[in-house]
Amino acid sequence: MISQLEKYFDRLWPICRSITGNGLRESLKIVSELASMEITEVPTGTQVFDWVVPKEWNISDAYIITPSGKKICDFKVNNLHVVNYAIAVDKKISLDELKKHLYSIPEMPDAIPYITSYYSEKWGFCISHNELNTLEEGEYTVFIDSTLEEGSLTYGEAILNGETDKEILFSTYLCHPSMANNELSGPLVQAFLYQKIASLPKRKYTYRFLFAPETIGVIAYLHKHGIHLKEKLEAGYVLTCCGDAGDFVYKQSKRINTNADRAAKHVLKNQTIPYSVIPFSVGGSDERQYCSPGFNLPVGSLTRSMYQRYKEYHTSLDNKSFISFEAMEQTVNTYFDFVRALELNEKYITTIPYCEPQLGKRGLYPSSTEPLAARKLIHDRMHFLTYADGEHDLMDIAEFKGISIFDLEEHIAPLLEAGLIKKA
Repeated sequence: MISQLEKYFDRLWPICRSITGNGLRESLKIVSELASMEITEVPTGTQVFDWVVPKEWNISDAYIITPSGKKICDFKVNNLHVVNYAIAVDKKISLDELKKHLYSIPEMPDAIPYITSYYSEKWGFCISHNELNTLEEGEYTVFIDSTLEEGSLTYGEAILNGETDKEILFSTYLCHPSMANNELSGPLVQAFLYQKIASLPKRKYTYRFLFAPETIGVIAYLHKHGIHLKEKLEAGYVLTCCGDAGDFVYKQSKRINTNADRAAKHVLKNQTIPYSVIPFSVGGSDERQYCSPGFNLPVGSLTRSMYQRYKEYHTSLDNKSFISFEAMEQTVNTYFDFVRALELNEKYITTIPYCEPQLGKRGLYPSSTEPLAARKLIHDRMHFLTYADGEHDLMDIAEFKGISIFDLEEHIAPLLEAGLIKKA
C-alpha cells in the first residue's frame, strides 16, 4: 500500500484544485481509479440552504515580471503562488501598487501562504516573505490567465452496499492546491480505505464515501442527501490532516457518545499509537456541516497533526517532506479498525439466563486452566456470557473487561454454534 499511496500522491500533487473547476474534476478522475464513484455537477447559482454555488474558476497561468525581467511568483512552479479564485489581470504597476496584492507570512519567511478569494472577485499573489523583501523599485508586469464564469461545482460519491440499509459515511475534501497533509492525505486515506472495505467478504452496513469541495461541496451534498442521512446514518467520519507521523487526535461528534465516537475511542485505546480525544468544535472541517443543528449527525473526525496546530498548515511547507506514507498506511488501518469494530458490534442474549451454562459438555471449557492463555480464554468467554443480556453490546462488554472488542470475536461463532447465544 505504501508505494501505491506515494504513486497516487505524486500524480495528484501538481494539480491546481479549487472548490470548482477542471483541476477538481481531474483529481476526482484519478481518485476514481481507486474508489469507483459517481460524479455529480451542481450548476452555478444553485441555492443550497443559505449558500449559492459560485461561478466556476479555472486557471492556466500566472506570474509577475520584475523591472529587471525576472519571472517570480510563477504559478507553474508552485500553484500556491496565485490567490486561489483570483480573477484575470494583465497590466503594469508600481511596486507600491503591487504590494497591495501580495501575501506573505513574516513569521515564516520561507513559506508561501495559501490564500483564497472564493466569494470576492479580486486578484493577488502569494510570496515568501524573504523574496518579498528583495523586490526592487520600478514597473512590474502582473499576469493571471484565469476565468470565472457560469459552470458547476463537482463532487464524487462511491457506495458499497451491505446487508442492511444502515450506513457508515466517510467524507473528505479535494479542493486545495498543492498541500500534502491538509489536502491529499484525506482523499488518499479514504480511497485506500474504500478498497479495504470493498474486499470484505460481507458487510453489515452500507458504506458511503464522499469526495467533495470543503464547506460548499458538503453543503450542496447535504441539501440533496441530508434527510436520507438523518434516517440511515449509524456513524460517520471526516478525513483530513491524517498523513503525517503525529499522534492521533479524535474529535468527537457534537452528540459525544454516538457509535461513531464509541468505536473510535475504543479502537484508539487498544492500539499502540499515542492519541488524544477532544470535544466537538466548529473550528475544523466539514464535521461542522454534518453536526449543524438541523442534521446533528453522528460524525466525528480522526486526524494526525491537526489543522491549525502545526506551523506548516496552509503553506507551501505542508509538502511531501512533511508527511509519511507509512503513517498514512497506519491511518488507513486505524480507520479500518473503526469499521471492523462497528461491523462486529452487536447485542447478544444468552439462551441459558439462569446460572452459568455447562460449557464442558459442549466442548467449550478446557480440561485444564493451564497455561494462562487458556485461563484468559475461558474468563473472557464467561464474561461475554454474563453480559449477554440483550442490553449491553460487544463494545460495552469489552469495556467492562478492559479488553478489545476484537478479543471477543473468537467466542461468537462457537457460542452461536452451541446455541448458547442469539442476536438480540
